[in-house]
Amino acid sequence: MRLTLTAVALAFAAAPVLAQDAPTGDAAAGAKVFNKCQTCHMVVAPDGTVLAGKAGKTGPNLYGINGRPAASYPDFAYGDGLKELGAAGEVWNEADFLQYVADPTKFIKTKTGDTKAKGKMTFKLPNEKEAHDVWAFLNSLAPAPAAAEAAPAADAAAAPAADAAPAAEPAAEGAATTNP
Repeated sequence: MRLTLTAVALAFAAAPVLAQDAPTGDAAAGAKVFNKCQTCHMVVAPDGTVLAGKAGKTGPNLYGINGRPAASYPDFAYGDGLKELGAAGEVWNEADFLQYVADPTKFIKTKTGDTKAKGKMTFKLPNEKEAHDVWAFLNSLAPAPAAAEAAPAADAAAAPAADAAPAAEPAAEGAATTNP
């Protein structure tokens, strides 16, 4: 009983922290707003499936942006300001995404401290509700950062060690087993 009460107390204590990480917008509304973004951006899953967008290649793929380091999408020609932020460890989150899409150049100047810095993205999405909605939409298309990081770890834990003994032979056909 004591263990159960402790677990419940910890769950309630963690709830506000977990809620802060959850996107606060409306993903369905964000799908509509993303039409403004798809001129330059696409959302393409690692297997090549296009989840959103048309043929936009001016901007980087936005799949899995939540928790992704800035300027880290492979083979994309980022501007110097975003590259500097990525090198400094900047990771995309909702608050920074909202500031960035509202005014990309202002965001880069503020974050780098370089008053001459420029962003390559000229489009602005100053409507905060729309920006929240787009963030929620993008997050609905990819696993949450914690889930994405946990999947490879779970796969590795489930894989047998290279030096492990081989698995037992399966039971002969018709032999009694204890598993359904």
